[in-house]
Amino acid sequence: MTDLSEFPIAKRWPAVQPDRIQLYSLNTPNGVKASIMLEETGLPYEVHLVDIMKDESHTPEFLSLNPNGKIPAIVDPDGPAGKPLGLFESGAILLYLADKTGRFIPADPVARWETIAWVFWQMGGLGPMFGQVGFFSKFAGKDWPDKRPLERYVAEAKRLLAVLDARLDGRVWIMGDDYTIADTATIGWVRNLITFYEARDLVDYDALKHVPAWLDRALARPAVARGLEIPKRG
Repeated sequence: MTDLSEFPIAKRWPAVQPDRIQLYSLNTPNGVKASIMLEETGLPYEVHLVDIMKDESHTPEFLSLNPNGKIPAIVDPDGPAGKPLGLFESGAILLYLADKTGRFIPADPVARWETIAWVFWQMGGLGPMFGQVGFFSKFAGKDWPDKRPLERYVAEAKRLLAVLDARLDGRVWIMGDDYTIADTATIGWVRNLITFYEARDLVDYDALKHVPAWLDRALARPAVARGLEIPKRG
């Protein structure tokens, strides 16, 4: 049986099946990237709920794996060269699992790097900007009398959605006919924007030509449907 004692996080969230990938997460738009990918690949894994509302991602044990204190994070007992690997950042986890399985990322070098570029686009732009829309439209920021921050982030969210809409013109998925980690990275955030953040009308979502159908296709994937619920807050 694999020994995970070198990872302090395993003391707070003990592994029942230490030979499996250990996922420490919550079903937020970033967290579900890892769970969707694990469901899509079929890799055996064990899930541990990290309740960010209880500040569990800032405990010493979690910070030992991710110093940035954000979910998701994983420990793969069968990492490179068969050695255990701890990994954080949702984009890095997607790339790692894609390379580990040889799935959901093109083998062709040009297409591979284009896929990675779209993952970085989501990480650096779409996710953070959509999060700001949620803060200023639904949460504490909505009470600010100065509406310029909300207007700024709504405008940027619309621009980013237009970029995605243009990319999907004539394509089934972001990279064409094949579903990739670029889609996995993006699904949770677009869904969250129009559901949990309740910003559908705010960003003129229904005026988009291609994004709504793309999201419907993604949500119809069984692995996506499962991954979006893993792990739910207890």
